[in-house]
Amino acid sequence: QLQASGGGLVQAGGSLRLSCAASGHSFSRYYLGWFRQAPGKEQEFVSFISWSGATTSYADSVKGRFTISRDDAKNTVYLQMNSLKPEDTAVYYCAARRSVYFSTDQRDYDYWGQGTLVTVSS
Repeated sequence: QLQASGGGLVQAGGSLRLSCAASGHSFSRYYLGWFRQAPGKEQEFVSFISWSGATTSYADSVKGRFTISRDDAKNTVYLQMNSLKPEDTAVYYCAARRSVYFSTDQRDYDYWGQGTLVTVSS
């Protein structure tokens, strides 16, 4: 089970840190990812991190502004979001993929959190 938190209302240019805590079993051998869905739009990939933490990937729209990290001791993945823009407004979902191969396709992820709303005002 995944539980996302940390969303909220922030002004453009501000920062938020999302957290996703896993429970039930260890996700230390899973790829962990973040996806988002803006109002009226399809869900899109934001970022993932490999089980070792050595490999990360970001959507072009967030590259250089967002940073993903994981703390396996706490069974938690984080998404640090800086320089937020109004177009970052969305519900953010964390997800876990049990595989040795990475994927940016949400259909390849096995576990999902409930989502946390991020609203960026202009």
